[in-house]
Amino acid sequence: MQDTHSKLFGYLLWIFGFTGAHRFYYGKPITGTIWFFTFGFFLIGWIVDLFLIPSMDREADTRFESGPTDYNVAWLLMTFLGILGAHRLYQGKWLTAILYFFTGGVFLLGLLYDFWTLNEQISERNRQFR
Repeated sequence: MQDTHSKLFGYLLWIFGFTGAHRFYYGKPITGTIWFFTFGFFLIGWIVDLFLIPSMDREADTRFESGPTDYNVAWLLMTFLGILGAHRLYQGKWLTAILYFFTGGVFLLGLLYDFWTLNEQISERNRQFR
């Protein structure tokens, strides 16, 4: 069994879970977006997620491809430096990293796209190394 995602990192993101960060991290962009716009589904969903993180972690571990590009590092970079393109630079996407740097994550729309697709981007990159 591969360990692509971390429960510890998931719980750290859960602290800000009313924004949906932990749901995006575990590859659940639709509910992540709902959590973002409803303040953690009116905080009720946020509290329930405290108990659901272990199962979300297991599901993410089986769904996404492990490899040299680490999910935790990429998500950390995107969460705190995403507007500057640090997560894209980490993945070797130099041109879009520079574009993000000068355009604020392509005016935040590119950053939103990356919240929805970062796990798949990393899985694809890790598949290329196999």
